[in-house]
Amino acid sequence: MLDIDVEFIRHPRARRYVLRVRPDGSVRVTLPRWGSRRQAESFAAGQHHWIEKQRARMVKLRAAVPAPDAAEVRRLRELASTELPGQLRQLAARHGLSVAKISIRNQRSRWGSCSPRGHICLNWRLIQMPAFVREYVLIHELMHLRRLDHSRKFWKLVAEACPDYRQARRWLLDHREALAG
Repeated sequence: MLDIDVEFIRHPRARRYVLRVRPDGSVRVTLPRWGSRRQAESFAAGQHHWIEKQRARMVKLRAAVPAPDAAEVRRLRELASTELPGQLRQLAARHGLSVAKISIRNQRSRWGSCSPRGHICLNWRLIQMPAFVREYVLIHELMHLRRLDHSRKFWKLVAEACPDYRQARRWLLDHREALAG
């Protein structure tokens, strides 16, 4: 068994066991509805080497990219609140869409979200990203105004509006730990 604390969370929509090492080095295993705690513990124990490798990577990442202090976070959040809504509205107009409401939030695990009523929430950390990545996230959420799913048809809409979206998604995957809260 692992010699570290592991948090076990059951999620009704999970289809498999999911292991995550958070930026602070803590470990979480998400269990599907049908999963057992014993199987989840066994799954995590079997991934011990991967967990240690990820935790070491997190330590290096935190050392290389120190977290902003409270004053810097406040400044970035204010900047996001003034910049992001205008950027989103501009992109919406370019694509013939209208947004009902825009919120800037401190989301822990999402860069954005779109409700069926057209309310788009954006993570303030988008302001720290390169422009092409930020634009991809905004377009991704706007395309949910047309299709509120992640089907092939949805991804086709994203690709038409943002041809380099795969590069932006790769950037997000490569840098998510450095930007996570």
